[in-house]
Amino acid sequence: MSAIAGAVRELLVRYLDAWTPGALHGARGATFAYGWATAPDEPTAEAALRVFAEFADRLRGRRLAVVLVGPAPGPLGARLDAVQAELGTPPELSVHPVDGPLDDRLPAALKAAGAAGAPLLAFLDGAGPASLAAAGTGKPAEVLLVSGTGELPAPPMPLTAHVELVNTSDARLVTFATAAGKGLEAFKNALWAVDEYAGVRYRDPRDPEGHLLDISLSPHPGPLRRELLAHLATAGPRTVTQLRQFTLTQTVYRATDTVRVLTALLAAGTVTRTPDRGRLGGDVLITLP
Repeated sequence: MSAIAGAVRELLVRYLDAWTPGALHGARGATFAYGWATAPDEPTAEAALRVFAEFADRLRGRRLAVVLVGPAPGPLGARLDAVQAELGTPPELSVHPVDGPLDDRLPAALKAAGAAGAPLLAFLDGAGPASLAAAGTGKPAEVLLVSGTGELPAPPMPLTAHVELVNTSDARLVTFATAAGKGLEAFKNALWAVDEYAGVRYRDPRDPEGHLLDISLSPHPGPLRRELLAHLATAGPRTVTQLRQFTLTQTVYRATDTVRVLTALLAAGTVTRTPDRGRLGGDVLITLP
């Protein structure tokens, strides 16, 4: 197992811990789709199933379909059947392997699983436009996409986050897309809570200087400082709320990191605030002097 694959797996598991209870609350059913273009990662699929098993008590009266799509899913499906038998998962948690090219098979597989109009999270490795479009049929729909570095994918959801996972021998791009700000916040929280993997660091693909960031609950603020100052220089004065939204949607950082950086910038006199006293609330206006 490569270090990057391990970090991606933990990121998925941490996000599923947040997604699953919300998807099952108030919905009669939900779908998790795992799709691959070349070969599945069996430990990743098993880890996801074990997360779902932890929420078995919330499945009463609801269904959770796990859809596996890609070349040769049979062995993986058999392995997950064995895991279900081991865990004693309820029949409401079902696994559906579908054999064939991901882009060709995913739309029909999701339709057969009743994914349209219900919560859907798709974890896709090497997906094309047809798969991304199919993943957008959920309500709400979210995508966690793993791909090669280079051009940034454009899933059909309005809120996206891109981060590169880099070590000395490899780099992979992770793209998360959602229609809900809470989902994006949950993803960012999961992103920075990942345990350190030997040599794996993050890089913002939109950072022209390509700075590498250690994985930490308190990430180095330098790149965010530069991005906020550049945004203020081009966009003009912005409220703290607007800067938090910029951080959440346009950088690899969390919205909560914004106040930490702004506090340091204010202390250094790099920016000013209106009003000039009191709590650094959302309506405080931040300006370059």
